[in-house]
Amino acid sequence: MAYIDTSVLAAYYCPERISVKAQRALAGIEVPTISPLVEVELHSAVVGKVRNRELDPASGARIVSLLRAHVSDGYFRVVPVGAEEYRLACEWIVSFSSPLRALDGLHLAAAFANDLPILTADKGLARSARALNVAFELVS
Repeated sequence: MAYIDTSVLAAYYCPERISVKAQRALAGIEVPTISPLVEVELHSAVVGKVRNRELDPASGARIVSLLRAHVSDGYFRVVPVGAEEYRLACEWIVSFSSPLRALDGLHLAAAFANDLPILTADKGLARSARALNVAFELVS
């Protein structure tokens, strides 16, 4: 089991330099876990790729539809991001132990609260995870 960060999920669904590595990493996880925050960020990433003409609108719509189908079919376990995760993210951010950004703090808190390592392709997020003693795996 692992919490899948948006950086890995975007590469899983969209053509990116690390897509093959992201697909292999996800294939090796019995219960891939995400949060609603990951869903929102992936929708935003897909729309950004369409705006930047990295994807055509039809491909973007197919990716969003596939993600929604995977979530509704139970391919992903979806964990909430609630008040406790927000509190923990705030504590970590003001600890000044890493250059933790708000949304990354919420992802780390969701992983930590569910006793899951975080699977990420974001080197900054991996550095913050290391500084905060949150288990992680970097896909690069």
